[in-house]
Amino acid sequence: MQQTKLRNVAIIAHVDHGKTTLVDAMLQQSGVYRENQEVVERVMDSGDLERERGITILAKNTAVTYGDTKINIVDTPGHADFGGEVERVLKMVNGVILLVDAAEGPMPQTRFVLSRALELGHRVIVVVNKIDRPDQRVHEVIDEVLELLMDLDATDEQLDSPMLFCSARSGTASYSPEVPGTDLKPLFDTILEYIPAPEVELDAPFQMLVSSIDYNEFVGRIAIGRIERGVIRQNQEIVVCNYHDPDKVSKKVKATALFQFDGLSRVPAESAEAGNIVALSGIGDITIGDTICAPEEVEPLSFVKISAPTMEMTFSVNDSPYAGRDGKFVTSRQIRDRLFRETLKDVSLRVSEVEDSTDSFNVAGRGEMHLSILIETMRREGYEFQVSPPRVLYREIDGVKCEPIERLVLDVPADYVGGVIEALGLRKGEMVDMNPVGNRMKVEFLIPSRGLFGYRNEFLTATKGEGIMTSVFDSYAPYKGELQRRNTGSLIAYETGEAVAYGLFNAQERGALFIGAGTPVYEGMVVGVNPKLEDITVNVCKKKQLTNMRAAGSDEALRLIPPRQMSLEQCLEFLADDELLEVTPHNLRLRKRILNHELRMKALKGHKK
Repeated sequence: MQQTKLRNVAIIAHVDHGKTTLVDAMLQQSGVYRENQEVVERVMDSGDLERERGITILAKNTAVTYGDTKINIVDTPGHADFGGEVERVLKMVNGVILLVDAAEGPMPQTRFVLSRALELGHRVIVVVNKIDRPDQRVHEVIDEVLELLMDLDATDEQLDSPMLFCSARSGTASYSPEVPGTDLKPLFDTILEYIPAPEVELDAPFQMLVSSIDYNEFVGRIAIGRIERGVIRQNQEIVVCNYHDPDKVSKKVKATALFQFDGLSRVPAESAEAGNIVALSGIGDITIGDTICAPEEVEPLSFVKISAPTMEMTFSVNDSPYAGRDGKFVTSRQIRDRLFRETLKDVSLRVSEVEDSTDSFNVAGRGEMHLSILIETMRREGYEFQVSPPRVLYREIDGVKCEPIERLVLDVPADYVGGVIEALGLRKGEMVDMNPVGNRMKVEFLIPSRGLFGYRNEFLTATKGEGIMTSVFDSYAPYKGELQRRNTGSLIAYETGEAVAYGLFNAQERGALFIGAGTPVYEGMVVGVNPKLEDITVNVCKKKQLTNMRAAGSDEALRLIPPRQMSLEQCLEFLADDELLEVTPHNLRLRKRILNHELRMKALKGHKK
């Protein structure tokens, strides 16, 4: 039986191609808002970090009503680091809207999310977005999308996907790039016509796969998924099982609260039928990939195993001289509880305790951005800790040591392409494609994940800030050999105290500084970068001796170069193997693992032997 008055659809695309803005327009035009209601832009990006960075981190559910049909919409992340989110939510839907930027065309993440959707046999509606961009090249992008579909072995039906032309910002869609649209009616009509209604068995025992988990301090974990068959009622007895873990069968529990999605809110419901996307609370230790069944027929559903993490960092208790000054949560127990709580809703994250330490935890994720978002979230919550440089996770395949390889796509002004290719060659990158796009070049590389550590800053400098780089995990390949992580050294503070202008003036001759006058520093803290590949100890707390004979006004001649401000990602990229990043709610401090200069020199000599 078909639920004809229901459609489940996900919006998939590369980062920044306009998914969340399109959902905004769909909500606006389907009457979710009152006429006089004030609405923020990108309403689906509910987290502070999502708003600030203009990216979607967690997949979100919403629903609109068009005519008499309810359309459940899932807005997914575009960044490769949050691919775990995309993989699992695709199990909830019957079709996808593939968004492609009219100027950039298909990008690495477009390939990744589309391949996942095609594997599941989903129908695809192709939407070429941002057709009002002055540099749009709609007709070339159409050809590129068709080539991508052929490249990914799409079926004949998938190759024949309908194509629409949109401007999400102005809320218009049309069937032809030459004819401007007036509203999103063509998009809604195409969803109803082309995306199949869910096939359901209402008489069969209840069964639902948990595709997403939300967490609430009051009710605990909330399971979100699509009902595969049957009907669920509030307070009904249910059993939880798992396909990949046959031994896991919970005792009977009750679904104490049941919610359906309506616009931006969750609406309590007495019951829900198969085909609907619902949220259930009251089940204690439920996790993503579990199946909720009626007790009379316990039958787990198979689940796409989430790709394993490719990168790891060590989170540890802050042991610097300034520990405990900023943070509210500083103990290993508090950090441990917070990290393990994150794994409840982030399926791509792995947390394990370090064997010989009670204060350190290995945290593995899908990329630098994935882990940096976790770090930023924790520091905003008041946590204080320190992290090691990121390191890749190797695998042994058929007795050979293999490492993760990224597919890197660069959009570079033609004048700078030579320098970029040379730099990536030194980082073991292998060029696989190069195409001119207007007066720019689109270059594609396969490069070890560790070859990208610290490259983003270098790339932006080499392209005068005009280059665009995006990467997605491609595969594991045999180890490519040693790589130099960094070709600069660090300027290290000699003593604990407060940085003064005189000390900084002398230190800035050695390299660029990260701190200004009045900044508290401690011995072993990294205060700047040395252009040469060696560490130098500098005394930034040194004051001018008052006994010096000097001309009046000579101190005013000290001209300090403004310090280089570093973001969290830049700090993580800068870290050398013997350095740590101290993270507190108000400060990011780079430091050496061994703070004392003498002990550090002894350790270095011992290491060289």
